[in-house]
Amino acid sequence: MKKKLFPILVSVLFASVSGTTVAQSKLFNKETFTNKDGETLNYRLLISDYDQSSTYPLVIFLHGSGERGDDNEAQLKWGVKNFATPEVMKSYRPIVVAPQCPSGESWANLSRSDLSLRSEPTKPMKLLMELIDEIVANYAIDKDRIYLTGLSMGGYGTYDLIMRRPELFAAAVPVCGAGDTEKAALISSIPIWIFHGAKDDVVDPKHSTDMYSALVKAGAKPGLTIYPEAGHFSWIPAYSDPMLMPWLFDKKK
Repeated sequence: MKKKLFPILVSVLFASVSGTTVAQSKLFNKETFTNKDGETLNYRLLISDYDQSSTYPLVIFLHGSGERGDDNEAQLKWGVKNFATPEVMKSYRPIVVAPQCPSGESWANLSRSDLSLRSEPTKPMKLLMELIDEIVANYAIDKDRIYLTGLSMGGYGTYDLIMRRPELFAAAVPVCGAGDTEKAALISSIPIWIFHGAKDDVVDPKHSTDMYSALVKAGAKPGLTIYPEAGHFSWIPAYSDPMLMPWLFDKKK
């Protein structure tokens, strides 16, 4: 009986999410970032409520490989709309940035052989870092409450970005991702909650358990949730976990 519980739960969650996210999509404004060299990155922007007398937490959300493209729409398919519920917007008032990686490109720049982090970021990651700096400069962002999360390819990107800019983030949530365990010490001071499905046949859950072990060895105290019956779609229960939002938005540098 217990083995059937998770698939049933996922089905219920998926039906619930599918029925509520059409209106939430409209809350994300379509935007395009252009840097000084004329390079562009599409993104969606959610602002809960805004006035210059307040400061707001900033959430960066990185989608997976299946949502790449140039429609500035597909990146809203999974996970990010959980940040646009009335409860989250009222309780935490986040500003959320959901960039879209172009087709054929990637967030992370890792060696295929050993997942070592290459010195230069990918072009989409370089543009994302520039976009984050622009958002922080132009909006009333609480610089002590900048958060990063991503799923699958975006989970890889989450590790990539916090290793390149560890001073920037107050917390990170990589979901079914992977990163350079040899550089775990760079991010050991960042609160991290790792999620993965034990039956993931796309991204080996060993990548998450290896990163967890490397972080612990580096002196960190990361969270780790492995769903025993979940495959690659572990982001459905992860972003629906009732403890995730309180945990994330409570973190400050």
